[in-house]
Amino acid sequence: MNPMRRFILAAAQNPWMREHAPRFGFMRRAAARFLPGEDVQDAVTAARALAAKGIQSVLSRLGENIRDRDEAAAVTRHFLELNDRIRATGIPAEITVKLTQLGLDLDPNLCYENLATLIQNSPAEKILWIDMEQSPYVDVSLELYRRARKAYSNVGICLQAYLYRTEKDLDRLIPEGAAIRLVKGAYNEPAEIAYPKKKDVDENFLHLAQRLLSPEARRARVRVAIATHDRALISRVIAWAADQGVPKNLLEFQMLYGIQRAEQLRLVQAGYRCGVLISYGTFWFPWFMRRLAERPANVVFLARNLFSN
Repeated sequence: MNPMRRFILAAAQNPWMREHAPRFGFMRRAAARFLPGEDVQDAVTAARALAAKGIQSVLSRLGENIRDRDEAAAVTRHFLELNDRIRATGIPAEITVKLTQLGLDLDPNLCYENLATLIQNSPAEKILWIDMEQSPYVDVSLELYRRARKAYSNVGICLQAYLYRTEKDLDRLIPEGAAIRLVKGAYNEPAEIAYPKKKDVDENFLHLAQRLLSPEARRARVRVAIATHDRALISRVIAWAADQGVPKNLLEFQMLYGIQRAEQLRLVQAGYRCGVLISYGTFWFPWFMRRLAERPANVVFLARNLFSN
């Protein structure tokens, strides 16, 4: 793994940095590129602006590893209220949650009860997405996803292309007609379980995207969201899909707020589906550092904010 990426990811997990770094003005200025604000209304306003351009949204309240039942209940209520707000405004938006926000570290059954409550109150035509967290959570996340999928059709799961295991996870998920958001992966994982080199992650990402758009996956009615900002990878997926006769409306690309805005518009204008992940909330430091780690060159952007007025 790139030493700079390793350092950034270590900083994301550092307790002192988590507590103190968000107070620094240069950190807040830098983070503002990637999230429209800390309040839910900031996210809804951003989603409305994107909708005017034909771009859908996926809303994410930042936070993870909740270890208090009352706090997990409060997060669940927040997402229920967010669903109500999405209905009231009519914006084309879905919601994504981390299972550790819903109490996974406390009790998987408690987490499932909160998850089921959210799915039950989500529109049937919209997916409630489950984010994937560090590798120790993969098995239990997939277990809870499958449990939910047996009861509800409108739930999806995120898979990480840098994990060796993801190929085998698809062997089971594709025949089930899963909804899958494919990402590269943003945590500090050991080389024993994850590709350490970017080029290998990219090649596996392309391979997995092809599987998710294969005739088998299309027959199973798999919904795939290809979540990357890598224009070269996007072009390769599009070229392969065109060669295979995959309809444009089955290609859905997802990106983060504030990144590759011109590419988002280009994809929509070319007839592809495009969504933007809009994050908000006060617990943004670990998330922001993982965004920097995805492309260490972004540290230059952070440095500019450090020395700006």
